[in-house]
Amino acid sequence: MESTVQFSDDRIRPTRSHNSQSVGGVYPLRYRSRSRGRNSSLDEHKIHALEDAEDEDAGLRDGKDLKRKQIFSVGQMFFLAYQSVGVIYGDIGTSPLYVFSSTFSEAPSHIDLLGALSLIIWSLTMMVTVKYILIILHADNEGEGGTFSTYSLLSRYMNIANRDPREASMIRMERHLTNDIGRSTKSIRSTIENSKFFRGLLKIIGVLAVSMVMSDGVLTPAQSVLGAVQGLNVVAPDISKSTVVGTTCAILILLFLLQPLGITKISVIFAPVILIWLLFNAGFGIYNLANYDYKIMKAFNPFYAFDYLIRNKEHGWRSLGGILLAFTGVEALFADIGAFSRQAVQISWLGYTYPCLLLAYAGQAAYISVHPDAYSNPFYNCAPKGWVIPSLVIAILAAIVASQAIITATFQLMAQIMKLSYFPQIQVVHTSKKYHGQLYVPLVNWLLMIGTVLIAGIYNNTTSLGNAYGVCVMFVTFFDTCMVTLVAIIVWKIKPYFVFFPWLAIAAMDGTFLSSALTKVPDGAWFTIALACVLASLFILWRFGKEQQWFAEANDRFPTTHFVKTNEFGRLELTRQYGAKSLSTIEGFGIFFDKAGETTPIVFSHFIRKLVTAPEVIVFFHLRPLETPSVAPEDRYHVSRLAIPNCYRLVVRHGYMDEVITPDLASLVFEKVRDHIVLRALDDRVKPSATTTGAATETGNGNIEGLSNISKTTHNPAISEKEPETLASSSEPKESRTPTSTTPSTTSRLEALERAYNHEVLYIIGKEQMKVKQKTNIMRKVLLEAFLFLRENTRTKIASLKVDNERVIEVGFVKDV
Repeated sequence: MESTVQFSDDRIRPTRSHNSQSVGGVYPLRYRSRSRGRNSSLDEHKIHALEDAEDEDAGLRDGKDLKRKQIFSVGQMFFLAYQSVGVIYGDIGTSPLYVFSSTFSEAPSHIDLLGALSLIIWSLTMMVTVKYILIILHADNEGEGGTFSTYSLLSRYMNIANRDPREASMIRMERHLTNDIGRSTKSIRSTIENSKFFRGLLKIIGVLAVSMVMSDGVLTPAQSVLGAVQGLNVVAPDISKSTVVGTTCAILILLFLLQPLGITKISVIFAPVILIWLLFNAGFGIYNLANYDYKIMKAFNPFYAFDYLIRNKEHGWRSLGGILLAFTGVEALFADIGAFSRQAVQISWLGYTYPCLLLAYAGQAAYISVHPDAYSNPFYNCAPKGWVIPSLVIAILAAIVASQAIITATFQLMAQIMKLSYFPQIQVVHTSKKYHGQLYVPLVNWLLMIGTVLIAGIYNNTTSLGNAYGVCVMFVTFFDTCMVTLVAIIVWKIKPYFVFFPWLAIAAMDGTFLSSALTKVPDGAWFTIALACVLASLFILWRFGKEQQWFAEANDRFPTTHFVKTNEFGRLELTRQYGAKSLSTIEGFGIFFDKAGETTPIVFSHFIRKLVTAPEVIVFFHLRPLETPSVAPEDRYHVSRLAIPNCYRLVVRHGYMDEVITPDLASLVFEKVRDHIVLRALDDRVKPSATTTGAATETGNGNIEGLSNISKTTHNPAISEKEPETLASSSEPKESRTPTSTTPSTTSRLEALERAYNHEVLYIIGKEQMKVKQKTNIMRKVLLEAFLFLRENTRTKIASLKVDNERVIEVGFVKDV
């Protein structure tokens, strides 16, 4: 049962854009509205009826509803940059604790130390600063980051994804015209669009990248916190392993208990910790450079990096598995920009984090060049005398905070995949009114907590955890390289031959690090890869099932006039296609919950076709959630009248902080529909008649006699659509049509509305059951049965509606898939 709560959070929404045909050729629209060309699937009479009525999807094609990147002031930008230091850089920022000890297995020679430092410096420069900060962060999708958001961006510019036909009005399609792109770009785009293999490959890359970040999300908190607690052995070597593991689990649980507070409140605690930690690293670096070996700074020459790899051959290549720890967490940096913005991340990295890390690694190398054995515990051994205890405290706190980047990234990515129907809709909580992209996903938080606690207890040391760490990071960075290269060609319209050599250089670096990291697979990295594959399979299964569901539901997507019409006696009857039976009328006010908002709700079509009856007044109630804290009352409600008598659509735009479903919902719906009727009548009263001059007493909607007796209502500027013309078929232009006797007057509409509301209010909700078709092949049947099992066990129940349960009717129907 799809409850109202799910409707509120649902991201599958109605489709209209200048490229409104479903991407991939799925579900072209079956009818013509005023803004569309003729479609032959409806006969002439139905087309005239639709043109004469208000648009069936009136109010659903508002550009204001499209997601847009949030714009911040200079002050807000610097505050977000401050916040991002505490949330994003915990992982990268704590790498100086272990990079040198992970790279070398014995005291290094001076030339090897110089080469390793050069590799670290240029890895941070090329992999983080150049690749991510200066290039990849620009490939955001309306402010959202991560590999999957890049795939979403590409799908706006290429026909590579089937879409739910109800969602595209919330997506700005921007496919470049063929004449606006070069021949080589055109060739690449058409090759991808026309190849099922390439379209599938891009989808799998996007899903795998999300899965790998989430897989690391289980591992990283355990690795960071366990490593921090093990640091207590520096002060008290006799601490037992069980004490270390127990303390780690307690800290992890506390960390996840803090998540509901939201990023802004968490950053109040975390940002100062990372700021001070990075300041310690920079200060220690300057001290060691001044007192030991400042000449180590020549490692900024990349020659020493290449010399190290050439001299050490296979051993040098394998040691890259330790070097890459210097930039682990960079994948979360990209995913987290939705919470902070690209500019804020760039400011915090270039202005603070990057210089601090360069000084930290250079200072450690300067100390190790004089004391080679210090490589085994570089940060503490390189700390100036008297600073060990303070550095230990801040290091433990920083290592704990290091988990936050991946936790926040996981929340961001989960919200993204739900929007594109790769996962069932679950609760997403926006934690800030000011910063719209800051999210918290309760279910994901608690599952991560359970996973990390189990991992910490099972692995119980950082060495075995470290073997599982790093491989997923390199896969994700390589996927990002490939996806952003396509963005440069398809979206930014950069000629492919300008893109090829930069891609080749960066892909070569990615491939070198990845090949080295893959040597860890037998020692523990298999776990994260296996977990990522399980998650990716789940996401793809859900998406496959949803696509089959969309195909099955396509047969029921029509305007109301396809199912029901007004006969010559002014009564409703089913159309000839459905038996031409006269509909009986139920006294009452029927509110049909319209999850899709696209043409007629499926629940309504099944209701009238199978019960051959309809409420006296019908309202299609559609909730449209927007990614903003609140929608102003004057913009929140939009009412339109449909082509059958006493049938209306109420679209409620609402923000994530607005409460829409309340026990008095019926009175709100009644009030908005009544305001709409009266306001239209008042507007028509002051308009000059189409056939006479002077003030009009009658319009195409019938007379407005008795309007003065209507109770006063408040003018609602949000209700601005035109009142429909008569449904009588005529070859005359609309301007010269005259009222007919079958057209109800404003007074009769109001009387019917009030009579129905006072008699009975019914909330009518659909419950769609799905069944696998007979003679379906075994593989497809297994996949669909698995999808249907998940679907039935993830749908919210009717009891969650915040309305009078005595008035709720659930209409069940079955669709074959």
